Amino acid sequence: MTLQVARAASAPLIAPAEIALLTGVTSWTTAALPAAGLRPMVLSDGPIGVRGVDEDDRPSAQLPSPSALAATWDRKLLGELGLLLGREARRKDVDIVLAPVVNLQRTPFGGRHFEMFSEDPLLTGVLATSMITATQSLGVAMCVKHFLGNESETDRTTYLARMDERAMREVYLAPFQRAVEAGVWTVMAAYNGVDDGVEAAPATEHGRLLTSLLKAEWGFDGVVISDWLATKSTVPSAVGGLDLVMPGPGGPWGAALEEAVEAGSVPAAIVKDKVDRVVRLGRRVGAVTGHEAPATGWTEPDSTSTRTLLRRVVAASSVVLRNEGVLPLGRDVRRVAVIGPNAVEPFVQGGGSASVTAVLQSSPIDALRDALPRAEITLHRGSPSRRHAHPIDPHLVTTPSGEPGYLLTFFDVDGREIEPSRVVAADETWNRDAPDGAVRARIRANVHLAAGAHVVEVGVSGSHVIRFDGEVVSESTREADHDVILDSSANNPDGPVRRFEQAEDRVVRIAAVQQVVDAGAYGRFVRFVLRHDCDSVATSSELQDALDAAADAEVAIVVVGTNEESESEGWDRTSLGLPGFQDDLVRRVAAVNPNTVVVVNAGAPVVLPWLDEVAAVLWWWLPGQEAGTGLAAALLGETEPSGRLPWTLPASEEDVPVRDVVPKHGTIDYIEGLHVGYRQWDRDGRTPARPFGFGLGYGAWRYDELVISGDITGCTARVTVTNIGSRTARETVQLYLEAPESTIERPARWLAGFAGLAVPPGETGVVEIEIERRAFEIWDPAGATWALPKTLYRLHAGHDSRDLRRSVVVPPLQTS
Repeated sequence: MTLQVARAASAPLIAPAEIALLTGVTSWTTAALPAAGLRPMVLSDGPIGVRGVDEDDRPSAQLPSPSALAATWDRKLLGELGLLLGREARRKDVDIVLAPVVNLQRTPFGGRHFEMFSEDPLLTGVLATSMITATQSLGVAMCVKHFLGNESETDRTTYLARMDERAMREVYLAPFQRAVEAGVWTVMAAYNGVDDGVEAAPATEHGRLLTSLLKAEWGFDGVVISDWLATKSTVPSAVGGLDLVMPGPGGPWGAALEEAVEAGSVPAAIVKDKVDRVVRLGRRVGAVTGHEAPATGWTEPDSTSTRTLLRRVVAASSVVLRNEGVLPLGRDVRRVAVIGPNAVEPFVQGGGSASVTAVLQSSPIDALRDALPRAEITLHRGSPSRRHAHPIDPHLVTTPSGEPGYLLTFFDVDGREIEPSRVVAADETWNRDAPDGAVRARIRANVHLAAGAHVVEVGVSGSHVIRFDGEVVSESTREADHDVILDSSANNPDGPVRRFEQAEDRVVRIAAVQQVVDAGAYGRFVRFVLRHDCDSVATSSELQDALDAAADAEVAIVVVGTNEESESEGWDRTSLGLPGFQDDLVRRVAAVNPNTVVVVNAGAPVVLPWLDEVAAVLWWWLPGQEAGTGLAAALLGETEPSGRLPWTLPASEEDVPVRDVVPKHGTIDYIEGLHVGYRQWDRDGRTPARPFGFGLGYGAWRYDELVISGDITGCTARVTVTNIGSRTARETVQLYLEAPESTIERPARWLAGFAGLAVPPGETGVVEIEIERRAFEIWDPAGATWALPKTLYRLHAGHDSRDLRRSVVVPPLQTS
């Protein structure tokens, strides 16, 4: 008792309500602290929009993927999008947006590649901070993530990312540091662990990263939030530097943290600091009485201003990879064949947390028909590309008694029926409202098939027994939990597939007995997905129809790409090839029409073996709600597709420097060190299909002059360029440094600055680009400080990382 009194007298008192403040109340809300005037705060996933909480079904403005945004290389445009996110958050009563992702694209096999900006730390950091600053100016917090080493998805909740100190400081921490210096209000601690050479610990417990570096050295005064269900400990995470455990209720803090404070294993001062940080965040977002957020209006996601901005972003982010005089299309074109699986079903957003429900979806075919009203424009799939069939048409499904939908019955642990069976619409696939005590569910559905060939599939999560017409077609005793959410397998669940072919109509009777999945804070559900297609796998008639249309057209536009089965949070990619028979489709169309334009609808690199065999290639990314209008604007030149690649496009999978994303014995070694992305391509002398920074646009450029003022402590480069093309165009001037005489390991060259400018044809433009001292510095592990090596530095100005047009030597450090 004497010891407790002494400790209480020398340390701040911690009230139970303050402890409760440090764990979420629900999956998306924090606790209130009335004593501080703090209301609950609402968090929402990003980064391509503001989803809102789970029950919020209001549509959102749907932005292109972050990799597309990075392809603009445009700080101002990212600021405009940050303001849009802020207005969307205010419209949906959201205080904290869980974005942006500033992990780096160290390998194109990373499943979440599309949700990251770039393989370069400077480009990532500069663009992310432009968005963060704009959003937070409206009183909405951004949460930069995932701190640190979350560049892979395989076993992401358990693996240890091991990197040397220089790579960590100069490369992987750099975008986070830039965000913190710009004043970001929250940081998300990752699922994985980090081994920095001194401490190996989960990211939510890593004291050297969270406390010593982030808070003490960098001066971060915001809130460190756990990734959802990432926190596994009480004392290590509390003393390590985590501030807020999400989601709630429950988790490892609460009563356990109270006991730890009482026992002295967690100092009360540490907990008080966490409370202060959460309350400070509340003041910043207007959640504390007397600290209202700045007044701001908003517009609906389908307003003219929002649509215009997003259409411009889609077009401006598109990257011209090849153009043999075909683009932009003339408005006098009269016959256009639009072909490809992604022309019929565009892939507009990646799977996982980076998804929102859009208020609208602009399709390529509709947008092109609107833009070219006098043209005959036909649409043909040509070839399938999906692994799974499509969600079933609800009109094909009835209960055994003939009602539309399927019959769902719940049972308790003893096999007793809990409530009367309910009829569920056939397109309801999650069944999240399982009654208390339900552990099993039975589903009965009749699928009505017309005469002909069909594919019928059932996707499920967890243990199950599934019968088609009384025959067991799938059986599993493996119980599912929250991992099916974390690994995204519940998003596109596998299950039995059967093909049917008959001369007359028939009914397939499906019966399933399934687990009620308890996913903790992600809820309880019965995942049952009915899928169906007419069996037309690469039918010769479908392909021939497309080829006939292409041969008859003035221009053939082939839209190929990935889909939600291949790019998602939760798993890594095993192939960079286009799914299905799309490569063959491109080559066969190009063989019958020399004016073939290929549009690549993908967020992450895919191998394009025909890239230099067709007339034109445009990278369209995952374009969001204005997919079609933005593409039409780019193809017709209404808005120049002025994008530049924010990553390196490989010619083959074998060329990719880092191909293995699977942990070995629980560890991912960052063996490339400083040489992430294009840096390793350059160091190894590999030849990509297109280099980092590449993009043709619709202009042509002459670099006239590169002049430097200042020295290696910080300088400004003045670059003069002339547009020698025939139309106004935008150039992105890129500056790269190299230290050819350095005795210390450095990249072959590295991005040091960039700026864009639009110039009319025949005219000259000038940009001034600041090069920070940090661009020349290295981290000195021995001295635990930044050092400025005195060596020769050469600065290049160019069109991309390999097309370097002008070079100068940077003046050395001036000494008196």
